[in-house]
Amino acid sequence: MSISTPRNAVTIEEVAARAGVSRSTVSRVVNGSTAVSPEALEAVRDAIAALNYVPNRAARALARRQTHAIAFVIPEDTDRFFGDPFFASIVAGVHERIAQSDYVLNLIIASDDPHDKATTYLRSGSVDGVIIASHHTSDTFVDRIAADLPVVFGGRPGRITPTDYYVDIDNVGGGREAARYLAARGHRRVAAISGPQTMTSATDRLAGFREAGAQAGLEIVAVEDGDFSEEGAAAAMARILARGDELDALFVESDLMARGVLETLREAGVSVPDDIALIGFDDSPVATAVAPELTTIRQPSKAQGAGMADVLLALLAGREAPHATILPTELVIRDSA
Repeated sequence: MSISTPRNAVTIEEVAARAGVSRSTVSRVVNGSTAVSPEALEAVRDAIAALNYVPNRAARALARRQTHAIAFVIPEDTDRFFGDPFFASIVAGVHERIAQSDYVLNLIIASDDPHDKATTYLRSGSVDGVIIASHHTSDTFVDRIAADLPVVFGGRPGRITPTDYYVDIDNVGGGREAARYLAARGHRRVAAISGPQTMTSATDRLAGFREAGAQAGLEIVAVEDGDFSEEGAAAAMARILARGDELDALFVESDLMARGVLETLREAGVSVPDDIALIGFDDSPVATAVAPELTTIRQPSKAQGAGMADVLLALLAGREAPHATILPTELVIRDSA
């Protein structure tokens, strides 16, 4: 004799899709919130009945009360969080918006959350919503958080679904602009030092650089992963130099990495920009704190943080919000290229 265990195969995302509303609207209906229009209420109830949806108990318990707290989750270690100016800028943007609301902001640094400490805390009802920045495709704990809470991502998720919300910058466009600028300056043999290929920001910047580089006649002779860290980029540059490839320009996917590259080149007796031109990415404070000052692609990190907070606050208030927001980049010309 076999014993079957009942299970709920229908997700809240499927209910939202059938009803034509957001995931957060379904959550509010399930948990008895009054912040839903009569039309949305009827559509969600019809979808629940048609799909025989059984709500997740943790999500139901969470929505019975509001904590007026929002978590900002950084899936990185403390060295990277405190060492990269990108995070200071994006946190400033988030905080600026949250400070104007009734919510308080909790900062959680969780490098892949191996023991589920952060995940358990977030799913326990301690916060109303979550902002996640700098995530990797290997960060599986992110999926568990998103199953129970409204989540807005900083950057396009690696495993994107139609119900995801994210605020990104035009990383592909920034990579294209870097390639076009180097080509216009007469450079032909270039190398790229990228961020981790588990991050969409890194893969998108490299994809844009490759695409525009091919169109402009650039030969990309080497690509190395610098791990979005100063030390990682310094080691990546050393590997490129050890191969003896003839280069006249470099595309480095963050200004922090560019600082590590400059140090390796200086130790090797290679002059920037006389021997090799270098273009970075971010326009962080690092760009003007090094010599030579960096030509770079400016990304609006503070505006990205503010945009993420705006989307989450809208969802928590029961308003519709754009699923995808893409902010433009800008070329900033200084001395390194």
